[in-house]
Amino acid sequence: MLFTKIYETMKILVCEDEEIMLTALEFRLRKQGFNVIKAEDGKAALEKINSESPDLIVADVMMPHVTGLELISHVRDVRKSSTPIIMISALEQEETVLEAFRLGATDFITKPFRPNELILRIKKIFQDLN
Repeated sequence: MLFTKIYETMKILVCEDEEIMLTALEFRLRKQGFNVIKAEDGKAALEKINSESPDLIVADVMMPHVTGLELISHVRDVRKSSTPIIMISALEQEETVLEAFRLGATDFITKPFRPNELILRIKKIFQDLN
């Protein structure tokens, strides 16, 4: 339970335009003790990044208004932030994955994925930061 207490202070922004996926991710992350902020599209995600300063961002590549790749560029180039970013996508195109990492993504996970895999990756990133 010690980790759960630590995670309660960690804010994770989940950016996903599929409502079912967004709700499922929110539920699983809250169950693990994380403080979850939701954004249903890229524009809302940018607003949440600027107002909430999340500790980690999980973002879909394909979102309305602002794509996940544009989101990475905003965080890295405009905000000059090293906030960890995990990209999720149904796209398995190698160039998309490479572009995400080139822009500064911390990790990339392909849909469909097991929620436990995402949680393990998030915990690993937080452990590496400490």
